Amino acid sequence: MNTAEYYPYRTAAARDLCFRYLDGLAARLWPIVSEERMVPTTFGATFVRVSGPPAAPALVLLHGAGTTSLMWAPNIEALSREYRTVAVDQVGEFGKSACAKPVRSLQDLIAWLDELIGALEAQQRVSLVGMSYGGALAAQYALRFPERLEKVVLLAPGATVLRPPTEFWVRLIALGIARQRGLRTFFRWIFADMARRDSQWIDSTIEQLALNMRSLQRHKTPIPPVLTDTEWGSLRTPALFLAGENEVIYSAEKAVRRLKRVAPQVTAEIIPGAGHDLTFAQTAMVNERILQFLKEEHAPSKAPGACAG
Repeated sequence: MNTAEYYPYRTAAARDLCFRYLDGLAARLWPIVSEERMVPTTFGATFVRVSGPPAAPALVLLHGAGTTSLMWAPNIEALSREYRTVAVDQVGEFGKSACAKPVRSLQDLIAWLDELIGALEAQQRVSLVGMSYGGALAAQYALRFPERLEKVVLLAPGATVLRPPTEFWVRLIALGIARQRGLRTFFRWIFADMARRDSQWIDSTIEQLALNMRSLQRHKTPIPPVLTDTEWGSLRTPALFLAGENEVIYSAEKAVRRLKRVAPQVTAEIIPGAGHDLTFAQTAMVNERILQFLKEEHAPSKAPGACAG
């Protein structure tokens, strides 16, 4: 296997520009002292920001598509008080993680995540928090490697619970055609609560994704599936599902109803006053709910064994 590493940017100049941009963003937005590390995996060296007490339980944070570990800036201080947080730049995406081989499938991402978690050398099982695409990946991982996990938190996971509506795909295709010119329309739809509250936040988010689109080599992102009733029913890891009441990638109410029907062992709740931007629009509420869930005692699930990978 060729283990030479590269970055998934169009050119070295694009990589350097993005790294300077991300460093500037971190200096402005990341509120606590963190250790930056490159963790070796066969898919490439993975960049992580490690915070919190060294002896505290490990909490791994997976960001959404098109973003980086810096997505967790609003949450990281609260989550790091009692947990050793590891905020990850997904391999093959915008960020500082290098590649040794391309990610071609969801199975590749799961294998990469398992190597990453194994390399952290946590003394106990870790907990996993994923937002949007990161939430979909966290759910897939929990099905395949429950023995690695203490708990899992799914924040508006992409697909996973329900199929996105036709409007989502139409808007995504329109964005693919218009590219940077279509970002404002798309973001004001998917992040409607933050668009109403903070136009500067929308501008900053557009800036980051526009740089992403200009700089990264084109690649196909594996699309996460909707889990079957059997898969949801077999989930053994204690799980929290949160979605904003104004979520547009699926109906939050329908998602909660489905989970209560097929996976009653999953704690499923709706966050008011937010949509797909719940970690930004309702930061304090989301932080509080995550921390409360992580501290709760949960009896081991009686569900059958994990699904095969």
